[in-house]
Amino acid sequence: MDWTALAISLRLGALTVLILLPLGIAVARWLAFRRFKGRSIIEALLALPLVLPPTVLGYYLLVSMGANSLVGQAWHGVFGHGLAFSFEGLLVGSVIANLPFAIQPMQRGFEAIPVAVREAAAVSGFTPWRVLWLIDVPLAWPGILTGIILTFAHTLGEFGVVLMLGGSIPGETRTIAIAIYDRVQAFDMAAAGMMSALLLLLSLAALAITFGVANRSSGHGR
Repeated sequence: MDWTALAISLRLGALTVLILLPLGIAVARWLAFRRFKGRSIIEALLALPLVLPPTVLGYYLLVSMGANSLVGQAWHGVFGHGLAFSFEGLLVGSVIANLPFAIQPMQRGFEAIPVAVREAAAVSGFTPWRVLWLIDVPLAWPGILTGIILTFAHTLGEFGVVLMLGGSIPGETRTIAIAIYDRVQAFDMAAAGMMSALLLLLSLAALAITFGVANRSSGHGR
């Protein structure tokens, strides 16, 4: 078992969730309650990582954050090192790759809130912030929780974006998914099998929790 790679994956997953939780709530709530021209285009762009091959997404992220890009040069000028093939670059890629996994369940959660409830809160004099924290977030919580779980689980298993953008630098960008690939390449099937079994169990647990939350919110769990 490559414990260092597992630790990097867990850290990457936790930080991705911390970034996408407030961002996902803001974007999902905006898309759920607003109707405007170009909305379908924005939703399509946010959902693109679901259908785009991870290596293609990783390639474009590598080009946009590489040493010859404006972003990469600006990052190097401020921090003294490149953004690509670093944990920070991996985190940026992870956030982008997980946008649909976080936003779509949250958006469905906000869309399920009855319009009458929000209208009653507005008539009662609730400020937008009180509506958000006392009405929207509690009622949309199953969708928010599902987005968090799916984001974390997908981050642990992400391979294509990580390989293209981060490579396999020990202690920096080698996640557990990359470690499994490296062990197979070295014909160390026992270690690869152990790490694969761990990811399988974590993914199964994440899906079981997700379906459990969905069943309870729809009343089928009673």
